[in-house]
Amino acid sequence: MSDKTNQMQTNSQKTATIIGAGLVGSLWAVYLSKAGYKVTIFERRSDIRQAEISAGKSINLALSVRGWTALDKVGVGDEIRKIAIPMYGRMMHDLEGNLTYQQYGKDGQAIFSVSRGKINATMMDIAENHGNATIHYQHSCDRVDTETGEAFIHNERTGERFTVKADVVFAADGSFSSVRYSSFQKRNRFSYSQNFIADGYRELLLPANADGSYKLDKNALHIWPRGRFMMIALANEDGSFTCTLFMPYEDDKYAFDRLTSKEKVDEFFQEVFPDFYAMVPNVANAWEDHPLSSLSIIRCKPWHAGKVALMGDAAHGTVPFYGQGMNAGFEDCRVLFELMEKHQEDWPRVFEAYSIVRKPDGDALQDLSLDNYLVMRDYVADPAFILRKKIEAKFSELYPERWMPLYSQVTFSNIRYSEAYQQGQVQNGIMDEVMAMEGIEDRWDSEDVMNLLLEKSTHFNFSHA
Repeated sequence: MSDKTNQMQTNSQKTATIIGAGLVGSLWAVYLSKAGYKVTIFERRSDIRQAEISAGKSINLALSVRGWTALDKVGVGDEIRKIAIPMYGRMMHDLEGNLTYQQYGKDGQAIFSVSRGKINATMMDIAENHGNATIHYQHSCDRVDTETGEAFIHNERTGERFTVKADVVFAADGSFSSVRYSSFQKRNRFSYSQNFIADGYRELLLPANADGSYKLDKNALHIWPRGRFMMIALANEDGSFTCTLFMPYEDDKYAFDRLTSKEKVDEFFQEVFPDFYAMVPNVANAWEDHPLSSLSIIRCKPWHAGKVALMGDAAHGTVPFYGQGMNAGFEDCRVLFELMEKHQEDWPRVFEAYSIVRKPDGDALQDLSLDNYLVMRDYVADPAFILRKKIEAKFSELYPERWMPLYSQVTFSNIRYSEAYQQGQVQNGIMDEVMAMEGIEDRWDSEDVMNLLLEKSTHFNFSHA
């Protein structure tokens, strides 16, 4: 072991190594610091704070109640609120350019648009300032010895390789985690799957007006639902919107492999997104500015081995259609910290409980995310779906203790994802019965309808709302 190893830890203090200085790794550093740990983070990338962060570099993220709960628990939520833009509902854009608005929850409830680059830079500041963490950039992790807590680090600037030993190690290095690949996937009885969905995504930038104002309502998540695919737009602080087109790679009339020239890109947007094309007539020129990217679901278990635990996307990488990836990663931090407290930092017990408690929620979120793609790209424009949501909202308003719509359970509460998913499936069956009632379109808010819902909705648990 090199001298470098000894420089990076102190014998008098509890030590923790975090692989990955992204959103989850940075927040987890704050939690560990609060518990008295000396935290060292190794990040493969260079420091993004040294580069200019502009809008449209990556899918904007949506912060909701779970994320705020985890941030506020360690007193750093207000730092993020400075860069967050509230969105109170969805704004649908049809082929004719007509707009339809659907409120997300109750009056005043919002999800918050944040630039991935800006929140990541802010979280790194928070890790250093609130978490007293030392972050080493351009340092990749070759592997971790799960039994000894030694991380084998590669300084990619100098080529130096060295080991760092800590009491505990946390892999928060994303869906394609090097720690999971090198140190977990080769272990006996470690289960792992990686499934790519048929669709990919490409990002586009909708610039601000010449005077810096927004071209669209900044306090809504904009959706262009087109049945098999869709485009979304979330506001940035500078008046622009980060737009993301989700579409099949191939084997469809509308697929990325058909858009092989500027002329074809132009034709596609004129035909499918005419109101967007009117705002961005040079869309074809910017088509190659961002790469075509894939979307995958990562499932594995257990989420721990020896002195090492997986967190965030490294444990449960998901597709972005519920806007919960970051929120779930932040919730990992809160739940793991509560287990630390409950088991008094007896790490074998903490990690065992973490894998058992949190794994069903990771799986449920992935199922919820896949289901919500269908909702966003297709159902939001369906009159029957809109009526269904109207009935749910009415009943929930009358009897909030008896009914919380699934979207609200996921987005505006801390109810476990696994509980929300199960309750949502039961609610879906009840709503199928309601929608099958004769003349439901005309008597959707009648006493008969509300009574049926009252009769059926006796066993839900919304205690963590």
